[in-house]
Amino acid sequence: MTEKEARIAVRDAGKKLLKEGLVARTWGNVSIRLSETEMIITPSGRPYEELLPEDMVRVNYLTHQYEGKVKPSSEYKLHTEIYKTRKDVNSVIHTHQMNASTVAAARREIPPILDDQAQLLGPSVRVAPYALPNTKKIVKGSIKALKGRNAALMANHGAVCVGRDMDEVFVCCQVLEKAAKAFIEGEFLGGAKPINKFEAWIMHKYYLKKYSKEAKKNK
Repeated sequence: MTEKEARIAVRDAGKKLLKEGLVARTWGNVSIRLSETEMIITPSGRPYEELLPEDMVRVNYLTHQYEGKVKPSSEYKLHTEIYKTRKDVNSVIHTHQMNASTVAAARREIPPILDDQAQLLGPSVRVAPYALPNTKKIVKGSIKALKGRNAALMANHGAVCVGRDMDEVFVCCQVLEKAAKAFIEGEFLGGAKPINKFEAWIMHKYYLKKYSKEAKKNK
């Protein structure tokens, strides 16, 4: 992907998040890995509907240096650490989506209650401990919660999803919101009943290694 294509992809993802109701105003952020050292990320404090590709910020995720006068999203350190520690990840989205944020406020881990949740996100959705935004503590906790997963909740804050490309990470955000809603409502109906964790793990591995690749071939 060229830098121009990456800037357009990040801009379009931000607008799509807004349209889907997964973010509001300037909350949340989106990035994509550009190379082995750089990423393109949404800027700080800019409304999604007003963003242009040239507003996206190129950041060196090894040194945290960025080009131009436009500052990257205040959560850029979370993105940089994900790219440094997860070689399988090429796109990151951080949201404050409603149902996921509700579960994050309750500090409840979401067990594997839906097939598509287990396949895309992993055998559970963990909750990172609460920490002040933009701190080393929130980055460290989120990275730990994401281990072996494509999504994590951030206590009293929101959620972060990762994927191998922008399409995959966006679907992860949608599936996370669906799973969080199902979990909340399932608890009201006597408790959400989870899939066996080993079977959930097998489904996730199958999706990563085989199903997603076959789906791409069929496009």
